[in-house]
Amino acid sequence: MKIRDKLGRSQVKALGEIFPGESMTLVPAEMLIYGTDAGQRFSMPWVVVRPENVWQIQKLMRLATKEGIPVIPRARGTNVVSACVPEHGGIVLSCLKMNKILSIGPQDFTAQVEPGVITHDLQQKVKALGLFYPPDPASARVSTIGGNIATNAGGMGAVKYGVTRDYILGLEVVLPSGEIIKTGGMVHKNVVGLDLTGLLVGSEGTLGIIVKAWLKLLPRPESSATALVCFENEDSALAAAMDVAGSGILPSAMEFLPSEVLGCLAAFGPVPWPERSKSALIIRVDGSRPCVEQEIKIIQSVMKNFVHMDLAMHEDEDRIWEIRRLINPASYTLGPHKVSDDVVVPRGKVLDAIQSIRRVSQKYGLHVLAFGHIGDGNIHVNYMYDASDQSRHMEVDRARQEVLRLTLDLGGSMSGEHGVGLSKKPFISWQLGQGQLEIMRGIKKVFDPCEILNPGKIC
Repeated sequence: MKIRDKLGRSQVKALGEIFPGESMTLVPAEMLIYGTDAGQRFSMPWVVVRPENVWQIQKLMRLATKEGIPVIPRARGTNVVSACVPEHGGIVLSCLKMNKILSIGPQDFTAQVEPGVITHDLQQKVKALGLFYPPDPASARVSTIGGNIATNAGGMGAVKYGVTRDYILGLEVVLPSGEIIKTGGMVHKNVVGLDLTGLLVGSEGTLGIIVKAWLKLLPRPESSATALVCFENEDSALAAAMDVAGSGILPSAMEFLPSEVLGCLAAFGPVPWPERSKSALIIRVDGSRPCVEQEIKIIQSVMKNFVHMDLAMHEDEDRIWEIRRLINPASYTLGPHKVSDDVVVPRGKVLDAIQSIRRVSQKYGLHVLAFGHIGDGNIHVNYMYDASDQSRHMEVDRARQEVLRLTLDLGGSMSGEHGVGLSKKPFISWQLGQGQLEIMRGIKKVFDPCEILNPGKIC
């Protein structure tokens, strides 16, 4: 089927019948925000719809399939790879009005939610019941469960608890045909048939519209503690991180901040470490109170060559994690614009990667911050520059490609938790072979034979 390049009057009328009043807009000023996301690319939607129920989504998908209209699902648009930018136009489907926590089962350790539920809101709701939903993307206070599922979002706690995929027990999905399929459900173990749930997680809205999710919950940890440890060089910090792992401790988070990040934070505001600090680790442990106290003692005992250590327990931990949260605003002291990437390398190659990225930044005269989740080798790479200078923009693009290449040379992956979107699609063949890409395209055809769902993404 030929995909349309604009909407006709009959299609607009049909959409208006499905989405009356304020649930649909054609006003350009109102649609602007729906044409972009945190990846900062832009393309104007033809129309924006805001469904409140599954019936509306079914009707929409039947119409879109029949008429060959692209549909781009989205929530808060916090992804940084332009995964929900309507590059070819089409209908942007906002899931934000489908934002109900449908049920929480304390005995089943499950929750049932709609896609528009804010991640932090769910975490607070289950916390009050003594439960724990571990996935913690940096955008948890604004991002949604549906968006987290679409990108398989990770976060600082992934080293111990895993990523979003590890907490999705089942999904209810509307296919382009309007048919509803249910994959999985409330049970924690299920090996009947192929793992369609796992396939849909991370598919960036290219296979179906998620309308409901069954989530796995855990008991809430009784206690937690955080250590900020600073060193005079990066070798000492990386060695200390390996010593923590070798001690038998599995931290719930372990972050590595190299010299560029410490300098950026010091320029932004007061910091607790001495000037000779050139790298830092932030390590969090959780569990029963006796276990946490013992693990903190072990961390203290294995730390060597540090120049500053700060320990915090329970509610007091936030003052340390506020330092980690300040990296984003502090980064803008180095430039008014940012391109954000994330890459993953084997854990033993983190220092090699950081040093190689530093050489690339020096080659192009760029400010590049490379830091992140040392516990699982996931490095965030932020390129700071002035976009008004076109030559600098081109240098960022060249530097970024070099970093992706060196990541693969180290046996890593071009993305650990941000996805592919438009940002990394041109380079996907660097990591995936032609056979894999053909299989992916075949799967896309099975779910979406007319290729109307979020076209131009992933493969």
